[in-house]
Amino acid sequence: MISSNDFRTGTSIELDGSVWRVVEFLHVKPGKGSAFVRTKLKNVQTGSTVDKTFRAGETMAQAILEKNNRQHTYREGDQYVFMDMDTYEESRLSEDQIGPGVKYLKEEMEVTVLTWNDRVLEVELPNSVTLEVTQTDPGVKGDTATGGTKPATVETGAQVMVPLFISKGERIKIDTRNDTYLGRET
Repeated sequence: MISSNDFRTGTSIELDGSVWRVVEFLHVKPGKGSAFVRTKLKNVQTGSTVDKTFRAGETMAQAILEKNNRQHTYREGDQYVFMDMDTYEESRLSEDQIGPGVKYLKEEMEVTVLTWNDRVLEVELPNSVTLEVTQTDPGVKGDTATGGTKPATVETGAQVMVPLFISKGERIKIDTRNDTYLGRET
C-alpha cells in the first residue's frame, strides 16, 4: 500500500484493475478544509491520461512492476524472440506488445521489458540506435547541413527524415523516442 502523500513522478499504482503511472502531482493545502493531492495519471496499458484528486493520506495498492533486460535474438513469423539476460530463458512477444518501437528493433539489441502480474506492459528500447541507410534520394553537390530534409529508409524498414547530404550506405543515429535524426555515426 502507498499513501497519496508519497506520490512522486513515475510512481505506479493499481486503480480499477489497471496500472497507472503518476505523471504529475501537486499537494494542495487550502486555507479551509483538508489537504488533497491533485494528480495526472497515465494508464500504462492503454496510454490514456486522466486527472484524479485524492485525499491527503489516502492509501491504495502500489503496482509492483518487474524490469528485466532481454536481448532480441530473432524473429519467428509475427513473433519476436527475446532471451532473458539473467536466466537465458526465451520468451516471445508480438508487435502489439512491443509497441511503436518495433520499427527500430534489430537482432542482438538489448531492451528493458516491464511486466506486471506476468503481463508485458512496456518494452523500452534504447533512447538512440545506430542504423544503416538502405534507401534515400542521392545527395547533390550544394546540399548543406542547414538545408531541408528528405525521407530515408533504414535497415529495419523504418522511415526517418534526414538532412539532404545523407546518402545510401551511411550509418546514422536515430532517437527512438521521437523518430528524429541525431547525426552521423563514425
